[in-house]
Amino acid sequence: MIDRRTVAAFLATALLFGGTFVAAKGGLEYFPPLLFVAYRFDVAAVALGAYVLLTRSRADLIPRTRGDLGGIVATGLFAIGLTNALLFVGQQHVTSGVGAIIASLNPILTPVLAAVLLADERLSARGAVGMVLGLAGVVLVANPDPAAFGAGGFVGEGVMVVSAVCGALGSVLIRRADADLSSTVRVAWGLPLAAIVTHGLSLAVGESPAAVSWTPHAVLALGYVALFAGALAYIAYFGLIDEVGAIRANLAFYVVPLVATFGGWALLGETVSLLSVVGFLVVFAGFAVIGSESFARPGLRDTLPGRLLASESLRSIDDAYATDGGTDTVAGRARSDCRIDGDGSGCHADD
Repeated sequence: MIDRRTVAAFLATALLFGGTFVAAKGGLEYFPPLLFVAYRFDVAAVALGAYVLLTRSRADLIPRTRGDLGGIVATGLFAIGLTNALLFVGQQHVTSGVGAIIASLNPILTPVLAAVLLADERLSARGAVGMVLGLAGVVLVANPDPAAFGAGGFVGEGVMVVSAVCGALGSVLIRRADADLSSTVRVAWGLPLAAIVTHGLSLAVGESPAAVSWTPHAVLALGYVALFAGALAYIAYFGLIDEVGAIRANLAFYVVPLVATFGGWALLGETVSLLSVVGFLVVFAGFAVIGSESFARPGLRDTLPGRLLASESLRSIDDAYATDGGTDTVAGRARSDCRIDGDGSGCHADD
């Protein structure tokens, strides 16, 4: 039986990150973009720092190796810091749907960069087809007006593409670091670094706290991106990576545009086409292709979560760009397999 916490973490990741594009679009009316994301990291760092202090032992919190330090830098500078700074800057120039589409390049870019930087791993042909199909569905879900692309001289789109590249590169660099710290602790260390980087960028471009308009809507937008799409989303997302691996966790980014598009429609007055329904089905068709490799239990094979969590094609490439700090051991994968196929080799029968 599929672990309900895993399914809940996947849905929470998609919902919380999807709301980021709506909250960012609304919050940018009140904040300079880089200062907005810097304040986001300030609040999220305090919240997540308090969480790990309450839930982790001191020994689990201390970076002890070069890999730990490298993982923290890759997380704070690339995977979180530059990724989100560029996302918020680019979001000024694009709709929520277009922004979500570009962010959904992450599952495509990650294995490409991993193939270059981690040359011992390759993406399977079937996995590549499924990911491209999922991306096509993302485009249909968001259904942006073609005129929205390039409306600002492609400035917004270009900045957000660089943001997606930074996020994918951060994931690969984290894998190369081979840290011993858990994902959540690594993020708790990385958030203050991300805050320092974004505050520095904000000062460098001349943004001022005096430019912030502190209204109830501004506080609500900041609270969402910091606490819900920040601390809580990071706990869900990086916990999901620990549980099922990087690629299966990153499939949540194919659901994010659905949340962002309908959130933009409900809260910001952005339009949604009937093609969104078709796109939603295409996204799930992509999931089915990615997870269509055979595995033991027929009952699970016919379910989308089963395809997501038990795909041999995904399991074969997870290690290329896992961001779980090197904690996905052979024994850990065996335990995960036994949750899906209790009759498999190496699994103990229930008493």
